[in-house]
Amino acid sequence: MSATVGLISLGCAKNLIDSEVMIGHLAEAGMSLTPDPELADVLIVNTCSFIDIAKKESIDAVFGAVKARTDDPDRARQKIIVAGCLSQRFAKDLPGLMPEVDAFIGLDQVTKVAPIIRNLLGEGALPAPADGEGASATDDPRDFVTLKPKFVPDYTTPRFRLTPDHFAYVKIAEGCNHTCSFCIIPQIRGRHRSRSQESVVREVESLVRSGVKEINLISQDTTYFGMDQWSGERPKPSSPVDSSKGESLSTLLRALNAIEGEFWIRLLYTHPAHWSDELIETIAACDKVAKYVDIPLQHISDRMLDAMKRVTTGGHIRDLLRRMRAGIPGLGIRTTFIVGFPGETDDDFRELMEFIREFRFERAGVFQYSKEEGTRAYGLPNQVHHMTRRSRWSRAMAELQRIAAETNKAQVGKTVRVLVESPGVARTEWDAPEIDGSVHVPAGLTVGEFATVTIGDWRGYDLVATH
Repeated sequence: MSATVGLISLGCAKNLIDSEVMIGHLAEAGMSLTPDPELADVLIVNTCSFIDIAKKESIDAVFGAVKARTDDPDRARQKIIVAGCLSQRFAKDLPGLMPEVDAFIGLDQVTKVAPIIRNLLGEGALPAPADGEGASATDDPRDFVTLKPKFVPDYTTPRFRLTPDHFAYVKIAEGCNHTCSFCIIPQIRGRHRSRSQESVVREVESLVRSGVKEINLISQDTTYFGMDQWSGERPKPSSPVDSSKGESLSTLLRALNAIEGEFWIRLLYTHPAHWSDELIETIAACDKVAKYVDIPLQHISDRMLDAMKRVTTGGHIRDLLRRMRAGIPGLGIRTTFIVGFPGETDDDFRELMEFIREFRFERAGVFQYSKEEGTRAYGLPNQVHHMTRRSRWSRAMAELQRIAAETNKAQVGKTVRVLVESPGVARTEWDAPEIDGSVHVPAGLTVGEFATVTIGDWRGYDLVATH
């Protein structure tokens, strides 16, 4: 019997690719896929657990699936698999906390989901562990989580894209070597491991041939691409990057820029520690690289950057941003900040607000600090009261909204190139999919194609094109 499998994918674009890889392997194994959980023999919930709100969403989705199975006699035999970051992070605890779940799989098991499903349905044996994979995190027979993830996708990895035809995410590396004190990701996804440049280029070539118009490069730390493969000493944080030592983000961008076709290349999730003049010059020189950079800065106060273990300083960040603005004409910068981190004083917050007003980021957001168990910051003294965190968040968001309104007002009258997202909706090169604003365009423009429009008005975070 061929199993029918449903999948609920939560979290970020990096998690979405894991879902796409699972679906690709299920399809290759001849299993049927359904968007309707009620029709699934097996339902996979691919979870996120980056911060509390993501954990809650994931847990609610799992228990929602369990309740639906309990309430519907037709689903009584349905198997439920919990995958992704929640399984990886809490592998030792979840089998006991969620006895109703039939299996837990980790990040290294996304390519083995088909044989795991066959075993759950009594149709086959479990896959043998790969060399050096090690044992599961618990002795529970439902647990398939390996403690230290090593998997990174390749261009040959089966994958079924869940994004619209005109854009795709490409994961160029997995894991992270930074130890930011607020972040649990390195403990979940392991050490940084880059794909080869050839692998990424071949995947992008295939995507462009299939009609994709926007390539979104993602990883936990995009700017560290290739450096983990260099021989000898790795570059120190905030030190110049020398691509003569091997592959880097700069060499990758130049190789991708040489691919024939009309498409954008977008950079997401860059870290300020390994930016270089070479990377700035590369972005400026490559016409297919969108003049848009996603660079989460988190704070500007030296006290906070040190406490967050960001391996940068306020002076480094200010200098880098000035060099980026000067070196990349028409650049749009997206960033995020954290307010209410333990020990943040009124002076620290005041410095952050002055920084926001000075640099006037084209796209930006603010998060309230989330106290995450297992992180270095979890036990820090001087935790900021939740009302203070919320007040600072509100004030910072109000300032960013004011700047966004002025930025959008300044676009009125300009002629811009857009990628049509859906009937009547498009995005500029300053707008990443599912993150930033949109442009309301004439409904007759072809979806999935580039168009040139004139901005006539703006509404909140969105622009309105007259023609």
